[in-house]
Amino acid sequence: QAQLVESGGGLVQAGGSLSLSCAISGRTLSNYAMGWFRQAPGKEREFVSGISRSGSDTFYTDSVKGRFTISRDNAKNTVYLQMISLEPEDTGAYYCAAAFRPLSEAVPRHEWEYRYWGQGTQVTVSS
Repeated sequence: QAQLVESGGGLVQAGGSLSLSCAISGRTLSNYAMGWFRQAPGKEREFVSGISRSGSDTFYTDSVKGRFTISRDNAKNTVYLQMISLEPEDTGAYYCAAAFRPLSEAVPRHEWEYRYWGQGTQVTVSS
């Protein structure tokens, strides 16, 4: 199966910025819609942002709109999540996931729609 590797997490102060990257290997990225999920300890994993296979459509959960930007570079098999004005509530393990959508431009919004998952990268925002 495909392997996804996230990078770019770290510790930042509230109001700071951070950029995450997700590289996929073993598959052609252009066949997959991509998403970012996050999970804080003891809490449910939530869908943060997603992007269709061509990048024509994107989705952001209300709490990150205007602060996070998702993008992709299919030639580099990489998806990005740029985060600014970070808040303590943004703290959590961030996971990159891929959904097989070779014939669709839709953005899947549910965990079960994503077939492949990375191991996560930790983002900690201090107040």
